[in-house]
Amino acid sequence: MIKQEILRLLEKSYASFSDEIEVLNEIEFRQVAHGKWNASQHADHLNRSLLPLIIALKLPLLLTRMIFGKARRVSLSNEELVARYQAKIASGSKAVHPFIPSKFAFKSKESLLKKLDSNIKSLLQQLQKFQEEQFDEIMLPHPILEKITLREMLYFTIYHAEHHRNLLLKNLEN
Repeated sequence: MIKQEILRLLEKSYASFSDEIEVLNEIEFRQVAHGKWNASQHADHLNRSLLPLIIALKLPLLLTRMIFGKARRVSLSNEELVARYQAKIASGSKAVHPFIPSKFAFKSKESLLKKLDSNIKSLLQQLQKFQEEQFDEIMLPHPILEKITLREMLYFTIYHAEHHRNLLLKNLEN
């Protein structure tokens, strides 16, 4: 997947997630099934997950390479990356601090969504400065997948919004 397609899918996946939350009434917003997260927790988790990525992309490239290294392998495809993540989740991996979300009141719905929109815009803006080949050179840490390339991190970030949108919808069905 090329840079422009990745950027388009990032924007689309987070807009789709936000659209689902935007239409929820207070009961749906607070609904929790079987100890799972409510809508506010899904939104907060996505916000918490985006922040370290945005910060890492703001660092000078030389510093990023000094801290995390340079890729010495080919990036996984989107399908391979998602399968690897799903296998980790199936084997029991879960969100860890600082990615464990807080619960928010219904009156916070608009501010949570504004923050998510702001974070995605910031991420997209940061990504504009990178060339296509850098997506496969830059390494970044992931709490479950360990060190992955920027391209893989972006594949994950797209999938992550879709994953939480699906969890939210499943919760609402129950």
